[in-house]
Amino acid sequence: MAVPCAFFAVFFAYPVAAIVGRGLRSDGAWHLEGFREVLTDSGILHVLWFTGWQALASTALTLLIALPGAYVFARFEFPGKQLLRAVVTVPFVLPTVVVGTAFLAVLGRGGLLDDLWGVRLDSTVWSILLAHVFFNYAVVVRTVGGLWAGLDPRQEEAARMLGASRFTAWRRVTLPALGPAVAAAALMVFLFTFTSFGVVLILGGPTFATLEVEIYRQTAQSLALDTAAVLTLVQFAAVAGVLAVHAWTVRRRESALRLVDTATTARRPVGAGQWALLGGVLVSVLLLVVVPLAVLVERSFDTAQGYGLGYYRELTSTDGGAFLVPPVEAIGNSLQYALAATAIALVIGGLASAALTFTRGRSRPGRLVRGFDALLMLPLGVSAVTVGFGFLISLDKPPLDLRSSWILVPLAQALVGVPFVVRTMLPVLRAVDGRLREAAAVLGASPWQVWREVDFPLVRRALFVAAGFAFAVSLGEFGATVFIAQPDRPTLPVAVTTLLGRPGDLNYGQAMGLSTLLMVTCAVCLLLLERSRTDRTGEF
Repeated sequence: MAVPCAFFAVFFAYPVAAIVGRGLRSDGAWHLEGFREVLTDSGILHVLWFTGWQALASTALTLLIALPGAYVFARFEFPGKQLLRAVVTVPFVLPTVVVGTAFLAVLGRGGLLDDLWGVRLDSTVWSILLAHVFFNYAVVVRTVGGLWAGLDPRQEEAARMLGASRFTAWRRVTLPALGPAVAAAALMVFLFTFTSFGVVLILGGPTFATLEVEIYRQTAQSLALDTAAVLTLVQFAAVAGVLAVHAWTVRRRESALRLVDTATTARRPVGAGQWALLGGVLVSVLLLVVVPLAVLVERSFDTAQGYGLGYYRELTSTDGGAFLVPPVEAIGNSLQYALAATAIALVIGGLASAALTFTRGRSRPGRLVRGFDALLMLPLGVSAVTVGFGFLISLDKPPLDLRSSWILVPLAQALVGVPFVVRTMLPVLRAVDGRLREAAAVLGASPWQVWREVDFPLVRRALFVAAGFAFAVSLGEFGATVFIAQPDRPTLPVAVTTLLGRPGDLNYGQAMGLSTLLMVTCAVCLLLLERSRTDRTGEF
């Protein structure tokens, strides 16, 4: 646990503490009277209520829509499965401001629904909830589906042979086994929606605001660092409470599972019911994922002179004055940063997952490690604005003067990637029967050999899923990166947001073009990952 603890202490706890201290401490004294003023303000209380309510509603709606998709991807084999799996992950890497813009084009004035049926959903809570489902669909599909594909289907088949109906067998056998993965996915969705920023800022208008939006307004618009610091601590406390409840509930439901080669679990749909389920999932993916993405692509080609490549050609020049380099260079920058961030996240998250697994059951060390399990998720619940500012004001002196170093961006991105690595690998690692490790150790295997020969073959699929998540979130991370990315090395999300913030059809079209390139880049990388995983695991 030494390496993960040191990483989070230096690159998370220290920067966040520095920015909070800057807001609450002045003239050598702490000023805490702001807590009473902020927490008794009716406007702030409304923000707190809406933040929690919409996060719960978004999580429930995402699970309701995405769990059938997780089953289809885990158990069914159909043409284009790998491509579709990559497509549903693409929304997750898009900057939230782009997601908001896409849904505004579909649900807002002059959007697709307005043109077809005269229906507008912008500035309503439904537009926010649907955008959150669009953004987090892949979290459930890949996290739950990763474990579901490895479960032995013969256990459920045995229950049906003993007289249980299909639903009863699933509820009594499969659902309890999926409990930790479902809880992990629900936790990640809740944290992302609880801290939602760009989606609420664009689709909510002046009516709706989350804590993240309010922190941004207090910091960037009002320069009220004391209020922003109080809100950051409130958000931190709320997330810590949610993580504590999650850790307690998951511990009560953990059990050893029988995992099999994923190549034996996916089969062609049989019967009208299974074909109908596959069709329903494909329709939901089409409406919730493909249509908004198609709107972005269409707008990237819709120039003032008609459909063409005009906006894409402008990406190769600096005539617009928004960047020091051609905007197209952001693609290479993002890929380099994302690869470095993925490597860091896999090392830190892998070590943390192993420690959380192998110390389970030991009394005092076990309690300490379970506490650290909750702490690993805190980067998802702390304002990215706070983290970004914290990097700037804390990592500016030797031996940690990293402001001019390229590694600063991957470090910030890895903070968001590590929780996904842990939450993806941990349910599978804990599902491995400990007797297999004990038998290998009795036969003389070293701890490294036990990991290589017993654990790694069973968790290899989860490792690839974790790598895909870390890479995806690194490509799309914006909140912290916007403050620390160098002007001559912008990332794709930073470049897109910069263009969206400048007036004119040309800047908007270039932003849509870069968003399309980001989607294509993500889809290609994820498809390559799927093929690599197939080659190594035998899954088709």
